[in-house]
Amino acid sequence: MGLLSLAIWMPIAFGVVLLALGRDEHAGAVRWIALVGAIVSLAVTVPLYAQFELGTAAMQFVEKSLWIERFNIHYHLGVDGISLWLVLLTAFITVIVVIAGWEVITERVNQYMGAFLILSGLMIGVFTSLDAMLFYVFFEATLIPMYLIIGIWGGPNKIYAAFKFFLYTLMGSLLMLVALIYLYVQSGGSFDLATWHKLPLPGTAQTLLFFAFFAAFAVKVPMWPVHTWLPDVHVEAPTGGSAVLAAIMLKLGAYGFLRFSLPILPDASREWAWLIIGLSLVAVIYVGLVAMVQKDMKKLVAYSSVAHMGFVTLGFFVFSDLGVSGAIVQMIAHGFVSAAMFLSIGVLYDRVHSRNIADYGGVVNTMPKFAAFALLFTMANCGLPGTAGFVGEWMVILAAVKANFWIGLLAASALIFGAAYSLWMFKRVYLGEPGNQHVKELTDIGAREFLVMALLAAAVLYMGVYPKPFTDVMDASVAELLRHVAVSKLN
Repeated sequence: MGLLSLAIWMPIAFGVVLLALGRDEHAGAVRWIALVGAIVSLAVTVPLYAQFELGTAAMQFVEKSLWIERFNIHYHLGVDGISLWLVLLTAFITVIVVIAGWEVITERVNQYMGAFLILSGLMIGVFTSLDAMLFYVFFEATLIPMYLIIGIWGGPNKIYAAFKFFLYTLMGSLLMLVALIYLYVQSGGSFDLATWHKLPLPGTAQTLLFFAFFAAFAVKVPMWPVHTWLPDVHVEAPTGGSAVLAAIMLKLGAYGFLRFSLPILPDASREWAWLIIGLSLVAVIYVGLVAMVQKDMKKLVAYSSVAHMGFVTLGFFVFSDLGVSGAIVQMIAHGFVSAAMFLSIGVLYDRVHSRNIADYGGVVNTMPKFAAFALLFTMANCGLPGTAGFVGEWMVILAAVKANFWIGLLAASALIFGAAYSLWMFKRVYLGEPGNQHVKELTDIGAREFLVMALLAAAVLYMGVYPKPFTDVMDASVAELLRHVAVSKLN
């Protein structure tokens, strides 16, 4: 079994083992098995980076075998500079989520941990699939464990939120399935992505396919105006669910643009770039303003995720090395920062059982160590230089300015809005005198919570101070992608 198959199936195997264990009578053993499974799964992905060959856009660690012969569907895996870091990010965040849920989850512990491990394997499957139907299977399968995570361990309106999440994402994906079938027929019966990259497609077909893929990927990102499911889901989801949803699952849609829309439909991508750029700027500016007026911490960070992901789609469609690389860096950085923000809110919620900003104030007085971490993550969410949140956004803004000064200016305004809503929340929650008796009685984070915060802080600072390892990996693949976009396929 190759490294990529191990990266996919190792966490899924551990997840199945956990599901087979008793519900709560073996909770202690379940937690340790889940942690071992997550760490082993992360360890399996490390050689992917260690052995990755720089300077080539070719797929590496390729595995291919016939899966469904009648329809020429293959179990075809591989990674390049675009997908490598997303695989590593998924495995890393899974470890963080398992540790974060160690004491918080007390009911159906085996199902909770098992769902996250299975979800981790399925998401890695999305990032490594080179067969379109295999991609679709993994893409849709991720809905099931996340639906259960929200529906079982969520808040008071968890069923509504889980159903809304499932319905939005599934409906968008059905149009993608139609597009996949059309491309399968046009290619003479192949689901191979490399084959599809060479297909000569007429302009009308490209446009229709572009919007079919857009329906699936825009909902997943989510782009404005199909973002309305995200705040509801984040508010009701358990802390770990919010962390994985923001850090990884939103990236599935952005990754779809890179694997399908841009290389397969270059003419339609260039023709409709103005629309994507416009929607991205609305997300960056309008949704940033919406975030400012939120009273619920989770909802505020959820809206900020929509704004930050607006940079990702903006970077893709300015069609420059700097823009696309910056967008991919932003995807990874947002994975670290958004997970950290949601897990920080979870630390407070576990103690006070409230996410309302008004129920806090002066937390720094009773939780100084935690407040220090929270300040770092808040600054990263603002895009402070020296943190991961700055690098990708700055690269995208530079690329946007080179493409069109006014687009760059509007995109740069997000740094102001980001600072406004992030620092405003920090001030009201952490600074000043203790706001009430609950805050006065808070206890600072223990060793387990400190470990979670420290791991995320290290990732945020390392990427902010030294992003070169991240960009070096993706340079060749981004250049090859843009070469595809530059070649017309109109016949």
